[in-house]
Amino acid sequence: MKSTEIEIRTVCTKKEIGKFIDFRTQLYKDDPCAVPYLYMDEMDSLSKDKNPSFEFCEAEYYMAYRDGKPVGRVAAIINHRANEKWGQNNVRFGYFDFIDDAEVSAALIDKVREYGKEHGMDTIIGPMGFVDMDREGMLVEGFDTMATMHANHNFPYYSKHIEQLGFVKDNDWVQQLVTVPDEVPEKMAKITQMIGKRYNLKAHKLTKKQLVDEGYGLRLFHVLNECYKDLYEYSELTDRQIDNLLKNYLSIADLNLVTFIFDENKKSEEHPDGEMVGFGVSFPSFSKALRKTKNGKLFPFGWFHLLRTLKWHNTDTVDLLLIGVLPEYRAKGANAILFDDLIRWYKKYGFTKALTLAMMETNDGVLSAWQYFEAKTVKRLRSYKAKL
Repeated sequence: MKSTEIEIRTVCTKKEIGKFIDFRTQLYKDDPCAVPYLYMDEMDSLSKDKNPSFEFCEAEYYMAYRDGKPVGRVAAIINHRANEKWGQNNVRFGYFDFIDDAEVSAALIDKVREYGKEHGMDTIIGPMGFVDMDREGMLVEGFDTMATMHANHNFPYYSKHIEQLGFVKDNDWVQQLVTVPDEVPEKMAKITQMIGKRYNLKAHKLTKKQLVDEGYGLRLFHVLNECYKDLYEYSELTDRQIDNLLKNYLSIADLNLVTFIFDENKKSEEHPDGEMVGFGVSFPSFSKALRKTKNGKLFPFGWFHLLRTLKWHNTDTVDLLLIGVLPEYRAKGANAILFDDLIRWYKKYGFTKALTLAMMETNDGVLSAWQYFEAKTVKRLRSYKAKL
């Protein structure tokens, strides 16, 4: 006879955080579409002394046990910066994974509710991470397509559990799978040429030295802050967060897959190439490589699989992670410049598919960018909310 008693333990030590991370990996080990998240990244994100989001966030982590065995996990997060910006008192639930047992999911959410009330919150939302750069949303469509390390993946029963607990939809994101064309679409190529001449906008490639040491990376994320500032629950990245993203991600990127738009009419002593007004950041998909690692860990041989993907592009899919074009330039059609450049590199590297970042279903400005391509929505993620 199954015991119904559920024990909730607070996660405190590094060893306990390791178990918190491993629970999700073990839960999905037999799911053919799941990938383990990179263990090192998860550990850094959950470490209060390493994640710069803790400058304005606070959090607690919990694991659920039945008969001494782990059966679920959740994080309770308060982003004070976002709450202040949006004039709200939200506690977030994130890192939410559990077996198909309504008592387990309810016990975990009750713990987040309790944490929120203790800290003066009045609403619970999620799944959300610390900031917008973290994974957000619960998968509600697209369970049979390969997951990525950049987006949440979960079993279909998750949404049933959360809705039974009284949560309602707060926001949806969609991901589209785009067929990389054999050549740049004619209309897009013409738009690129036209706006390049009319507005003196040009695609640029940058070196790692320029990005990390010469301030261009900082400019990239300042453009991102401006582009994303009005999006759901967004809180602007701090310089420390930007520095962390530059060192951990852009410093290892294949910069042929990262394109920048410069307004060359705005050259100055400070900006000799012109003013950066947009960017597109993509990486080869690490999904297959991560499935070959031992629970998402780099050692002993996990690093080799990821390095092969990064350097030799042994995948047919590229992940288009970030797109940002300042609104006044987006209206001029500057997005076409990004795709015109990136498509040429995708073809050179042999990519046949591109998976987009998660885009808000109401963000027509970004969604319209795919009108020139063969594209279909393959995943839908949802955030939920409820009153405490």
